[in-house]
This record gives sequence, C-alpha cells and structure tokens, in this order.
Amino acid sequence: MYPEERQQAIASLVSAKGRASVAELAQAYNVTTETVRRDLAVLDKAGIVRRVHGGAVPARALHLIETEVSERDVTRSEQKDAIAAAAAEFFPPGGATVLLDAGTTTTRIAAQIPTDRPLLVVTNSVPIAARLAAVPSVSLHLLGGRVRGVTQAAVGDQALSVLNTLRVDIAFIGTNALSVRHGLSTPDGEEAAVKRAMVRAANYVVVAADSTKVGREDFISFAPVTSVDTLITDPEISPADRGVLSEQGIEIICAGGAS
Repeated sequence: MYPEERQQAIASLVSAKGRASVAELAQAYNVTTETVRRDLAVLDKAGIVRRVHGGAVPARALHLIETEVSERDVTRSEQKDAIAAAAAEFFPPGGATVLLDAGTTTTRIAAQIPTDRPLLVVTNSVPIAARLAAVPSVSLHLLGGRVRGVTQAAVGDQALSVLNTLRVDIAFIGTNALSVRHGLSTPDGEEAAVKRAMVRAANYVVVAADSTKVGREDFISFAPVTSVDTLITDPEISPADRGVLSEQGIEIICAGGAS
C-alpha cells in the first residue's frame, strides 16, 4: 500500500469510528507507530484529522456546534443504557446528596435512581428534574438560571451562585470529550462553568461517557482528568486510552464488559 493510499484509509477509519489510536492504526495497516505518526501529521496539516494524545480524531471533532438533545439521545443508546445501569451501583445510602449533570447519559442514570432510600438530588437538567419530581424518595433541588435549548440545562450566574455554596457526596458528570492533555471538555463556556462548579462541589466524581468521547478534545476544558474518581464507559475504549487514564488514578468501568 502506497503512503497516500494508507493515509486515505486512515482518514476513512478515523472518520467512521470517531477516534483511532496510533497503536490500533499501526496494527491495522501493518506499519510502525512512527509511520502512523508521520501519516497523522500529514492528515492533520491537511485539516482532515486532528491529532490528539495517542491518536487522532476527525477534524470536525473540535467545533462549537452541538447537536440537539433529541439527536444525541438516540446515538449509541445501547451503550448509554449499559453505562447508566452500571452507574446505578454508585448511588449512595439513604440520606446522601447527589449531583446530576445535564446530558443524555445522565438522564438515563436518573431513571435508575433507587426508590428504596431517601436521597437529596441537585440538578441543572430540565428533563432530569421532570423525571424525578414525582419520585417520593427524592428531595429534588433544581438549579435556576437561563436554560440552554440545545442541552436543556440551566446555566449562568444563578446556577453558579448556588453550586459554589454546596458540598455533595457524589456527582454524576457528563462530558463532550475527555483526554489527559485537555481534561474534560465541552463546546460552550457557560455549560463548562456549571460543570466545573459541579466537579468542585463533589466529594466523589463519576464521569459517564461512551468510548467515542475518550481521547477527544473540545473547545473549553472544565476539569482535569485527575479530578475524576471513576469513569464509566463501554468496552470499545481502546487499551491505550484505558491504560493512560488508569495511570492517572481513575477507576475504569466498562459497562457491558470486563471492568
């Protein structure tokens, strides 16, 4: 295979999968990791892919446009359901406090909330609040502020002023992207500020993110990976990504597969 043919094949694979590691590409095309890095450098310069720690993502992965909740909710729904089921094991005993971030995966986690114990739940998500409002065992606190239509999340100074006074037992956080270099990241500044405050408010942080978000980097970082206690993802996470995140002291749980 000529270099140009291999580079075209690499670009197609990265575009289809959303991310590919250097080691994975080297094995797929039977070349050295140094050759893959040179190929990625060519593709990055051409604006076809974006090099990230340990691999590459499509160039479109770094942008400011977010998809609507309805579209994201049906994307990788099987993986998100498995992640939510695994996250349910982390709900604390009765009398504890829980923060639920906005997001399609965290909304699934809210659906798994146990009803056999009293819990105080704080959220900035309109869909999560609507789901939990009728649950007798939940004392629900909905953060105020401007609601972003694209994520249906409350953002702004009103939400931040409350979060900055809180200390909770556990927070379930969603993220658009996650890498060692850039941490947890998202396209919107106001959303990032709320997520940052949520991470700071929690004694224990669980990030729920499917494997397509691992290794990606979005516009604004809201927390370093070292602030994460547990990452719940799916078995498609690459061994390289899993290894580098584990080295940061993060517990990795692959929902639906070996942990």
